[in-house]
Amino acid sequence: MNSAAIYGVGSYVPRETLTNEYFTRTLDTSDEWITSRTGIKERRKAAPDQATSDLCLQAARAALKDAGVTAQDLDLILVGTITPDHPTPSAACLLQQKLGLGAKPFGVFDLSAACSGFLYCLSTATAYIQAGMATRVLVVGAETLSRVVDWSDRRTCILFGDGAGAVVMGPARADGPSHTILSTRIFADGQHARLISIPAGGSAQPATRATCDEKLHYIRLDGREVFRFGVTKAVEMIEEAMARHNLKAADVGAIIPHQANIRIIEAAIERLELPPELFITNLRSYGNTSSASVPLALDEAHRAGRLPPGKPVIMLGFGAGMTWASAVVQW
Repeated sequence: MNSAAIYGVGSYVPRETLTNEYFTRTLDTSDEWITSRTGIKERRKAAPDQATSDLCLQAARAALKDAGVTAQDLDLILVGTITPDHPTPSAACLLQQKLGLGAKPFGVFDLSAACSGFLYCLSTATAYIQAGMATRVLVVGAETLSRVVDWSDRRTCILFGDGAGAVVMGPARADGPSHTILSTRIFADGQHARLISIPAGGSAQPATRATCDEKLHYIRLDGREVFRFGVTKAVEMIEEAMARHNLKAADVGAIIPHQANIRIIEAAIERLELPPELFITNLRSYGNTSSASVPLALDEAHRAGRLPPGKPVIMLGFGAGMTWASAVVQW
């Protein structure tokens, strides 16, 4: 089988920044309250004329440039998102068109795994490449969560932001830079589906005046249970990845966790007894961007030189479904 690898990375965030002070104008909250409970200071909000596929496009262009390939080289596009432009067509189809590939038919699709979405797509792309079914794959994680939060609910609206991250993948190569995928893992447990959800808008509860009045089209979550789930799965995935590849702390180049809440990351660090400097975090600036979280942090760490060449990077995500996923990449 071919070994799959990452050729290039890219990301994009909208211009508008919402600071914690923004929420103090309409909610009973403060900068200190938000920061101490989440670690978030700012988050980005898409412009009214921006949809998820527009964010995908900017991140994709950056990743293609970093990889040194063109959109015409692609033969598969995967988009991880829970906030596509429309129920149908997929954001991936719209991205294909916006990349100017309408006259070049090939497979594209969205994948819905919430905050694990990017890593679910990465795992899927890896399988396609290993099987010889694709040679140049664009993988994007993108969200416009500002469209699905209740701005009067301080438990949720302070958490989420908009953004996109992308990677270009293909077979591991010796003629240019590439970062080999050592392993991927994806999991789900639908018994916990109630913990994070958008109740209405699908076939179970189609949009009606009542669903709108009851704010059922917005994100709802059980914060305490999600916290417990996140810490447990983060610890399990990191321990499993290190054991699978026989890694000690000194062997690991970096750990890129889903950027949900700084307390989840700190609790995992404490339980694992790993050096905090191994962990890449940017939720202070962007909040929780769901599917975009891991690739956005990956791109920033890559551009900042925080991913040591030749060392494995552990990425992990966990979110609605409930889903969780991990990947280990030889950087």
